Amino acid sequence: MQKKTFDFTFILFSALISVLGAIIGMQLITSLGITPNTSIIGALIAMLIARIPMQMFYKYRSLENQNLIQTSISAATFGAANSLLIPIGLPFVLGMPELIIPMLIGAGVALCIDVFILYRVFDSKIFSADEVWPPGVATAEALKAGDEGGSKAKFLGLGIAGGVLGSHLGISMSAFGVAFIGNIWALTMFGIGLLLRGYSAPLFGIDLDAYYVPHGMMIGAGMIALVQFIMMIRRPKKKGNANDDNNNNNNTRTEEDVKKGFSLGYLLYVGGAILVAILAGLYAAMSIPQLILFILFAAAAALISEIIVGIAAMHSGWFPAFAVTLISLIIGLLFGFPPVALAILTGYTAATGPAFADLGYDFKTGAILRAGMTKAQELYGRRQQLKSAAIGFIIAIIMVTLFYDSFFSQNLVPPVNHVYATTIESGLSGNVAMLLFLWAIPGALIQLIGGSSKQMGIMLATGLLIVNPIAGWAVIAGIIIRVTILKLKGPEAENTMYTTAAGFIAGDALYSFFTSIWKAK
Repeated sequence: MQKKTFDFTFILFSALISVLGAIIGMQLITSLGITPNTSIIGALIAMLIARIPMQMFYKYRSLENQNLIQTSISAATFGAANSLLIPIGLPFVLGMPELIIPMLIGAGVALCIDVFILYRVFDSKIFSADEVWPPGVATAEALKAGDEGGSKAKFLGLGIAGGVLGSHLGISMSAFGVAFIGNIWALTMFGIGLLLRGYSAPLFGIDLDAYYVPHGMMIGAGMIALVQFIMMIRRPKKKGNANDDNNNNNNTRTEEDVKKGFSLGYLLYVGGAILVAILAGLYAAMSIPQLILFILFAAAAALISEIIVGIAAMHSGWFPAFAVTLISLIIGLLFGFPPVALAILTGYTAATGPAFADLGYDFKTGAILRAGMTKAQELYGRRQQLKSAAIGFIIAIIMVTLFYDSFFSQNLVPPVNHVYATTIESGLSGNVAMLLFLWAIPGALIQLIGGSSKQMGIMLATGLLIVNPIAGWAVIAGIIIRVTILKLKGPEAENTMYTTAAGFIAGDALYSFFTSIWKAK
């Protein structure tokens, strides 16, 4: 039955639900500047469709097929909003409409490369399926609870109710839920970063943004994370070590897969940067050496963006895609690239990362649902998910191509585009490079101390880049409660906490989704 999943009706239904996802993504990213997680919505729709007493809907009773449906709608949502509409909105805001089509082509290419790389490296030592990927856990628990019922459904339901209520009261319940299932060190640094960013101005009269503290910290932490990443995939295997063999067997992707995935990915990003540079006519605005520097840096920025965004998303469920793109733009300004090149660089970088993180969540959902299966079955299921994601991304490209002009004619563009445009137009003051270098040092040291397993520097910088102090309190409170429960009840309490926490995340996602839809009307 599994091999016959992608028949005409299934593809048609996946495409229709992807149209819904793309519309939701485009509407909310232009009106509110956010992209909701529609995975839970896709899962609920699939569960409801499965209960229609008609034979054509029986296949949706399968958890695997419900997973495929939610993968499609989620891919369409993030693909249309973050990976396509944000990149092409920047040329419009800058008054460069001639760059919209070249940027759309470049963003589409970058999106495809982004997804290709994740498929090649997911469930490796770097991006393991055993890591948290919180929204993926929430979606999987929702699907399992709908299928199994019983105590799992009860605790998930209580969690969802708590998530909705807490969100209504202004508490970041997704952050609270993540604290119960993520790496404690990583999330503690994330919470500290959120609190420092939220209270530095009112308590100490210091605007961290004005001194480029978050950006410098992320640059320093990102550089060390990149070195740690390279060292990890270049580390020679220890022959005769049984533990190493076991670790290799636990992952479906090897270190060699990771090397090939990122090496080929970088070459593809270089090719994409060359293509968009030609289409945008950058050869007329830049010297040959500067053009070569632009191409190599654009490819590196795209690759580093997805690594940093992927690490943050994997540990916390939050990814600082806008901020990482802004950092790439700032470095581009320091390189002295002209405005047209900066617009292309920013759009090309913005196209990578969100789809990488979002598909990582969906693969995590699939991995949980396929737990206990053989390596071959897991890889087969993941390939099926890639097909579903491809449907979503194709629909996203079509929808953005058809309707971007309608949005732009009403001056509806993602708000972050105005930040990028202002940065390009105003340039940087003379001491920015010194500030970035200064704050890169503590970011690098913290990342180095924490090591690649904790990602303390990346997570602290992620928190510093987000203005949401309530989320910081939620994370810290969640960690304290988690540690207390484990001390009192022991490790056997973990499963219940896990399911309830997934409910908090799902409830927060549902509440945010429906309130966002209501506000956008």
